[in-house]
Amino acid sequence: VQLVESGGGLVQPGGSLRLSCAASGFTFSTYAMSWYRQAPGKERELVARIFSVTGSTNYADSVKGRFTISRDNAKNTVYLQMNSLKPEDTAVYYCRATRVNDYWGQGTQVTVSS
Repeated sequence: VQLVESGGGLVQPGGSLRLSCAASGFTFSTYAMSWYRQAPGKERELVARIFSVTGSTNYADSVKGRFTISRDNAKNTVYLQMNSLKPEDTAVYYCRATRVNDYWGQGTQVTVSS
């Protein structure tokens, strides 16, 4: 099983990034997929989730209206489009797959700074 995140980097406030998480080794389409983040000195927190059957989504209040989670089951990939980025969005972003089992990626750093 692998979850490999990519797309992180350094961006100025107000900018955009799109994170990707490529999955392998399990039946991706049947799993709920989530993005979490962890800033230095803080607990890991849920950013966004997309469910497997309905495709419904939910978001942390801090990112509503700015971030969009989506999935492509044909490519076994989940995305996080992040717009209007703020310095407080700086964190390591992790991909998580949840069903009977629970899998995590290794994380990708996002830094929002001028």
